[in-house]
Order: sequence, then structure tokens, then C-alpha cells
Amino acid sequence: MQEKIIILDFGSQYTQLIARRVRELNVYCEIHPFHKIPALDASVRGVILSGSPSSVRDAAAPTPDLSQIKGRLPLLGVCYGAQYLAHAYGGEVKPAPSREYGRAMLTVGDPADALMRDLPTTTQVWMSHGDTITSVPDTYRIVASTEDVRVAAYRIEGEPTWGIQFHPEVYHSTDGKQLLKNFVAGICGCAQSWTSESFVETTVRELREKLGDDRVVLGLSGGVDSTVAAVLLHKAIGRNLYCIFVDSGLLRKNEFEEVLASYENMGLNVKGVKAGDRFLGDLAGVSDPETKRKIIGRDFVEVFNDEAQRIEEVKWLAQGTIYPDVIESCSVNGPSATIKSHHNVGGLPEKMHLGIVEPLRLLFKDEVRRVGRSLGISEQLIGRHPFPGPGLAIRILGDITPEKVEILQNVDKIYIDGLRAAGLYDKVWQAGAILLPVKSVGVMGDERTYESCVALRAVTSTDGMTADWVHLPYEFLADVSNEIINKVRGVNRVVYDISSKPPATIEWE
Repeated sequence: MQEKIIILDFGSQYTQLIARRVRELNVYCEIHPFHKIPALDASVRGVILSGSPSSVRDAAAPTPDLSQIKGRLPLLGVCYGAQYLAHAYGGEVKPAPSREYGRAMLTVGDPADALMRDLPTTTQVWMSHGDTITSVPDTYRIVASTEDVRVAAYRIEGEPTWGIQFHPEVYHSTDGKQLLKNFVAGICGCAQSWTSESFVETTVRELREKLGDDRVVLGLSGGVDSTVAAVLLHKAIGRNLYCIFVDSGLLRKNEFEEVLASYENMGLNVKGVKAGDRFLGDLAGVSDPETKRKIIGRDFVEVFNDEAQRIEEVKWLAQGTIYPDVIESCSVNGPSATIKSHHNVGGLPEKMHLGIVEPLRLLFKDEVRRVGRSLGISEQLIGRHPFPGPGLAIRILGDITPEKVEILQNVDKIYIDGLRAAGLYDKVWQAGAILLPVKSVGVMGDERTYESCVALRAVTSTDGMTADWVHLPYEFLADVSNEIINKVRGVNRVVYDISSKPPATIEWE
């Protein structure tokens, strides 16, 4: 039985980060909304309460039912979680004299405490709260403080419960990882044995048991998620996996042929389908981003379904769903009001009446890459930058034409090839070019031009939830700009996007 930590989510922006830090300790964990606590069987070794944008003093504040947890399982309250454990059991929480946000120096008052073990006497932590704990019940013992926050960390005598007012999961908390290790490995007794190798072994075994001799169909996109899902399934069921790779005409230049060749060299049973004329025809004259996505999604479903029906006795549809997708669908506030339409097999389950198998649904993006490396997938595929499901359609602002696609493919190829040649590709999480719906005056030779402008984008990130723009060398940008303008007919201006996420997004549409 896979041991695990349960994280109860109260809506904090940092909840996924807590999960990531726990998993970096080779301990499996799951995020669940505070009001949907899962069955607490023998596999659950401890529980973490997340932060929240709410105040425990609000009438509508999140109030979990901890009757089966507190005093029975190791429990760690983080920020709001710590305030709730104080407020709900006889302590007092009041507005802080001033909002406590940013770095603070924590002084450990009880170095023998199990949660504080091996932490230095003073250590930097990250605060982010508007309320503060002003008093705690008699059985609560303060184990750490800062200059402004007396109750920065406490434990409850007679039970394995702790609360901390700071965020150990953020990098600014310099010893946060040690504190989390003290909780999950020391207090909860987790073996720290959840590795990419153990995931592969367990998942392949479970897939064989679940699928038996059944046939499975999977839509490949050329991206990391679908590739790793395909190899996992192939390892489990071999030739009973049927893969379909649809060329929408909106892929990168030569991508269809190159990726298809890579898959065939891996022994996967792949059929490539060129459907660019259909997609581009249906997109003609459409400028609205969401309408573009819906058209691409519909066409993908129909093309994929047509091909899948040619395979006899298929019983399962495999998807490259990863953990952030799962969390989004069951978040504290429910699914986002507007989720971007996506063309990767969206809508297929209802149309095809197949069982669903999602071998990666427990993993974050970087964990998918580690699993891929454990499976021996080439670095060329594993290290590929994420690419939007609708392809270049959402990197062409405005309507889509074959001429615009060709221009952007040529620009994108020069940019991506340039990043590789300069040794910068692997230092960037995602890069791409955007064709803007504006023209500008230029001079080429003795002639004035009035041609298109393209924007280059490069960001660093871990999983796309947040992203910073990359400070690419000026010399590189100058060389790439010059090559694009000289070689791509129809472009006379190149700009570089220096916006981070938030407030901007990675893609422009």
C-alpha cells in the first residue's frame, strides 16, 4: 500500500507548492478540498492544512471536519491552518497591526521539538498573512517566534499536532524543506521511497491488471505528457496500444515528420494523420481565440474518432492528464469559471463510450519528465518545451491563413534552432514566436516596406503555474532578429516580450 500525506486545501495560492515540496522528499501526497476529506485508511500517514485567502474570523471561513484527524494522525497547520487550529479550539486570532508579508527571521525556542529538529537557532522564513494568533489554548506550546509574531510555531501537548504561521514551502524559507522533512519523515514516519522508478514499477503493474488483453487508443501530440503516457502503456500492454498522431497543420515546421520518426524508432504502434487542410479550412476568417479553440477541438475529436473507429475492439481511451488538471477539476472553488478549450481528446470520452485510463494523473510536469527519463525516453523528446494544444492558431493573433502559418513556422524555426545552437534551449522552460495583427513601416535596401511584426517569448517555470521572462543575451536577440527579418519574407520587425506570469500569461491567447 502506497503511504501518503493528505493536504487539505483552503484555497491558498501555495497549496500546490506544498505538494511539490513533499514530493521532492520522495513522499507521495494528494491535495483534496477541505470539505471533501478522503477515506483515511492505513495508507494515510499524516495531514497538512494549507493556507487560505480567507480569515478564520469571517462568517463564511472554511471550517473542516477534523474529528477523524486531530489527535489521531500527525497534523500540521500552515498559516490559515495554524490560525484555524488556534481559533477553533479556544485561542484567539486578530488582525495583525500591519499586514505581515515577506521575509522574517524565525527564532527557534525549543530546538528539541520534533518539528524544529536540525533547524538553526535563527532562520529566514516567509510570512504572508493579515491576521495573527494573539493567544493559544493552555495545551499549546510555542516553539518558535519572530520579532513581530510571538506565536510563529506551536505544538499541542499530548497529540501529534503542530501549527506554523509561516510558509515553509516557498524558497524564501531557507530551512523550509528540513521542516517539512521533519514532519513527513520524522513525525509521520514516511519511508521516502516514492521515486520515479517505483512509480514506473507500480504503474506498469497496475495497468496490466486493469487492462489485461484489452486494446487501448491514445492521441499523441508530440508533447512530453502524451509521449510518457504512451511509453508507460506500451511497457504494460505492448502492441495492444494504438496511437494516433493528428497533424492539424498548426504544428511547428517539420514537426509532424520528425516526431513521427521518433515514435517509430521507439517501437510504438503509431498512425500519423495529416488533416491540415480540414483544420485551416474550418478556421478561415475566425479571429476570436475561444472560437478558434472550439473549432480545433471539434475537428480533432472528429478526426481522431474516425481513425479510432477503424481499430477493432478498442475498449479504453488513454489520456495524458497530469495532476494540475486533476486539482483544477476539484478545487475548493470548483473548476475555473472559464477554462480554455483544448484540443487534446477533449470531448472524446462522451463520443466514444470507452473506459478512461490516465497513467500520469498523479504527477506534476517535472515529475512526468523524471518518469520519462526512467523509461529511457530520449532527451530530445523529454526536454521538449510545452506547446499549446491548439498549436500555432493561438500564436497567430487574428484570423488564420496558410500564409500566416507558413510565416510563423519559419520565424519559430529560426528562433528555436537559434536557442539550441546558442546552448539556451534547455535553460528555457517554454519559448515561441507570436505573429501580431499589426504591420509597421520598415526599410529594406532602397525600398520602404509595410510588413508584419513578430514577438518572441521565452519563460522559465516549473509547471506553468507561474513564470518569469528569460533574460536572453542581447547579442542572441540581435542575431535572431536579424536572421528572421532577412530570411522570412513578410516580417520587418521583431520585439521581445518581457512580461511575467502573473500578471501576463505565457501564451498571448
